[in-house]
Amino acid sequence: MTSDDPRQPEPTGGSAWEQMLRQMFGPDADEALRQMREQGLDPAEMARASGLPDDPALVDQVVAQVQRMLAGSGDDPVNWDVAHDLARQVAVQGGDPTVTPAEARQAADALGVAELWLDAATDLPPAGGRVHALSRSEWVEQTLPTWRTLTEPVATSMSTALATTLADQLPGQLPEGLALPAGPGGGALDPAAMMRQLGALVFGMQVGQAAGSLSREVFGLTDVGLPLVAEPATALVPRNVAEFADGLDVPLEEVRLFLALREAAHARLFTHVTWLRGHLLAAVDAYARGISIDLESLEESVRSIDPTDPAALQGALSSGVFAPQTTPEQQAVLARLETALALVEGWVDEVVATAALPHLPHSVALREMIRRRRAAGGPAEQTFATLVGLELRPRRSRDAAALWAHIAREQGPGARDAVWDHPDLLPTAEDLDDPTGYAERRSAAQDEHADLDRALAEILDEDTTGTGGPGGGEATGGETGADGDGDGTTR
Repeated sequence: MTSDDPRQPEPTGGSAWEQMLRQMFGPDADEALRQMREQGLDPAEMARASGLPDDPALVDQVVAQVQRMLAGSGDDPVNWDVAHDLARQVAVQGGDPTVTPAEARQAADALGVAELWLDAATDLPPAGGRVHALSRSEWVEQTLPTWRTLTEPVATSMSTALATTLADQLPGQLPEGLALPAGPGGGALDPAAMMRQLGALVFGMQVGQAAGSLSREVFGLTDVGLPLVAEPATALVPRNVAEFADGLDVPLEEVRLFLALREAAHARLFTHVTWLRGHLLAAVDAYARGISIDLESLEESVRSIDPTDPAALQGALSSGVFAPQTTPEQQAVLARLETALALVEGWVDEVVATAALPHLPHSVALREMIRRRRAAGGPAEQTFATLVGLELRPRRSRDAAALWAHIAREQGPGARDAVWDHPDLLPTAEDLDDPTGYAERRSAAQDEHADLDRALAEILDEDTTGTGGPGGGEATGGETGADGDGDGTTR
């Protein structure tokens, strides 16, 4: 019997826990709780087993978090509020102090010197735009919109399949008559809607973790190999630059200048090769939209996972059990994307090496360090590979650098940079295999195109001279005549 006397203790198990259940079940809470007890699910025992403190304030926080989770993502396949918040939290782990005026000045000076040195190594002009130094949190804010572009198409396909699979499991795990938590409109959520929102939450956690981790590894806005900002800009992350230089037998100033060269070279390429950003992002999108999920494999993978536990789902995603099954068409897209990424990295590698060699004593050693770092990749890059099936690191950057160096030696830096004039001119994987044969293959391709152009011109010329307009071939006959005397009469 419950007493109204505030001095009397509340029933064992805690009213806070039961209050949370009542808020989740809504108007049918009494009936739902009665059925739970009949089936052996006593709220008091559940409270003790879960270790949840009987703290009304804490329970209110839990309920609020659940409601935000269910309402926050809307129809988006990724809960971007969660992604943003988690990315910022990861970025500031261990501290993320504001960039000091001295650090900002050092970054700007290094990027300014880098532009001068690059002028002697490439015909592509400086990118222009803002030159700045970023904290890790600022890097997250600047780049998260592009991560949305990269991950959302894949997340759409994956979350739909995940929601279908988990929703099929959910009804068997709830006692008959129990309702799911209320949705944003006040009515009960259907299982599929709840699982879509749960999937959006999980993907938001994944993207946030990866973006936050990358903010602790990158040196600027471009060194992951993709254009992460839409507007021309160059930047350095001073803390990451300093941590990379720490322990090297190279002065920090020299490391900063070398990394500034890489940042500025990337920015020149992404700014002045106007089709490149769209080309790379379109390849990612083409892969994502062609994704197909093996539902049987997915169902087998999640059979032992609690579908209401985001942490368990995130762990499963991290282990790759939800890796998409790629089609031959997607494999072809991936091959083209990896070649393009290698060509970008190889061009930057070669141009920076040319620009740095006369000025930086340790440029050769720094070049090799960056090559190995990019080839190995970091935890965040591996997370994105698991999440969207794409590896950000170029596999064949050394081969691409060798190709660009060969073109520059044989034809000059101007010819090397002119290859970026049109996507049809880009070297292929075959060219990476055999750089010395690139010029011959390119010449043969140009001759073939010229032959085709001549054939088309002849056809068009015949159509023009052989027809006098709507009257067809009568105009020609009128001029020469059948007897060849030009009067158009027959003798």
